[in-house]
Amino acid sequence: MTTPGWAAHLPRPAGGDAGASPVPPAPPGDTLPAAWAARFEAAPDRPVLWEERRGWIRAGDLDRASRRVAGRLAAAGLGPGDRILMSAATSVELVEAHVGALRLGLVVVPANTAYREREIAHVVGDCNPRAAVVDDAERAGWIRRAGADVLVVGPDVDGARDGGGGGRGGPGPRSAALDAAAPGDPALIGYTSGTTGTPKGAVLSHANLLASSESVRLAWRWTADDRLVLALPLFHIHGLGVGLHGTLLAGASAVLLPRFDPGAVLDATAAHGATLFFGVPTMYARLADSPGLAGLGRLRLCVSGSAPLPPAVFERLAAGSGQRVLERYGMTETGMNVSNPYDGERRPGTVGFPLPGVELRLARARGTGGVPPTTAARAARVGEIELRGPNVFGGYWGRPEETAAAFTADGWFRTGDIGEHDAAGYLRLVGRARELIITGGLNVYPREVEDVLREHPAVADVAVAGVPDAEWGEVVTAWVVPARSTAPPADAELLGFAAERLARFKCPRRVVVVDALPRNALGKVLRHELRPGGSD
Repeated sequence: MTTPGWAAHLPRPAGGDAGASPVPPAPPGDTLPAAWAARFEAAPDRPVLWEERRGWIRAGDLDRASRRVAGRLAAAGLGPGDRILMSAATSVELVEAHVGALRLGLVVVPANTAYREREIAHVVGDCNPRAAVVDDAERAGWIRRAGADVLVVGPDVDGARDGGGGGRGGPGPRSAALDAAAPGDPALIGYTSGTTGTPKGAVLSHANLLASSESVRLAWRWTADDRLVLALPLFHIHGLGVGLHGTLLAGASAVLLPRFDPGAVLDATAAHGATLFFGVPTMYARLADSPGLAGLGRLRLCVSGSAPLPPAVFERLAAGSGQRVLERYGMTETGMNVSNPYDGERRPGTVGFPLPGVELRLARARGTGGVPPTTAARAARVGEIELRGPNVFGGYWGRPEETAAAFTADGWFRTGDIGEHDAAGYLRLVGRARELIITGGLNVYPREVEDVLREHPAVADVAVAGVPDAEWGEVVTAWVVPARSTAPPADAELLGFAAERLARFKCPRRVVVVDALPRNALGKVLRHELRPGGSD
């Protein structure tokens, strides 16, 4: 079943004029940096970014700062195609560094600030960045140990002026030609994981980034009058590729918050006359419990993504604030794919229709995660989600075999997610063909956690899976078989062991001691027998 579904996102006629649209045309340029530069030039005095420490930053300020960053990086020997890892807390300086790097033609590699040394070392060893932007001395040390030649600088990129920061300065200054990248040039490498649990880099081109941002600009009626409260981290495609990139493309503005807090979000909404908020289900669950929930009703649009939003949370938000949250579906490899309509019904428990430019089909699922169709009618509308469009990446960094396996013979990307269309064509995410856990909107792959826990001397065997949770979507849970020669490990001891080696969001929140793990005849762990209810 192939579903373009674009018509669901077309603006409804205004005043009887079938051609009317509340969304102005995109700025000129066939890449995001070129489009952003056009926005900066057209309205240099327009407020674009706010943070408490610096107040409002105007478009002209961001233009000049990003040019300065690009010049410093070029003077340190970096040029188009070089990778630059970025792992820092949200700040105006980080935005300036990101925009400057893309304008210079560098390939940005976002890295979660919660990563531990082994995780950072893998990313550095895999993509061989020439430079890194970090705000933590310990993380900087890890990067230097993993790649002795990496130029390590702070978010202001000040250390790049003379090639300083602990790494090489390169072969000498290069010309800082800006906004010259071609649409097909790589722009960003987002690290994700496959069924093996080994993180791999999805290479997104400038054309991919532009297509994804333009599709939601149109679908969500995003204009220069909008103001986003951005409390999502800028190392994730949700905060970076949707929140920041979309804001700059639309010529809009954003209020940057260093972290999510329900009160801070609601206060910023009121204080700055915000119109938009993007969040993950965990954030919305906390907002639904907030005494100030009614303040969410001031916003024009609330969008949820990165994990399924529980329908009960949707209804609590609607009852307490009048907000019917718009749920959407995206991936690191594709950016934004599917969205509930802006005009029309937003159905809880669904992610809606393909965005403009995106094609979607449901294929016979490969390992449907224990969600077999119950009727012949359902069988016709359930399957693995496959995608095609200008937003879809070209492949994984340095992994031609895994790239080939990710696409069908006729060029569709296999997402590994299982979807179902309801009678009206809305897409619902049913399960996952792969064993991914999504907790608080962040991806956790069981194999990676298992490998760490198996290093503990008191652990003979272990299996990790996600258990449904009202607040987090899923919580990482470990079923541990203790070694016979030792006493069963205490929960606190095992969790502390994991926390030293993994980002906190990957660490198990629950540990269950068992005598043995259920396995099939081939030795594969039957994870569905571990979870409550006995189904995957």
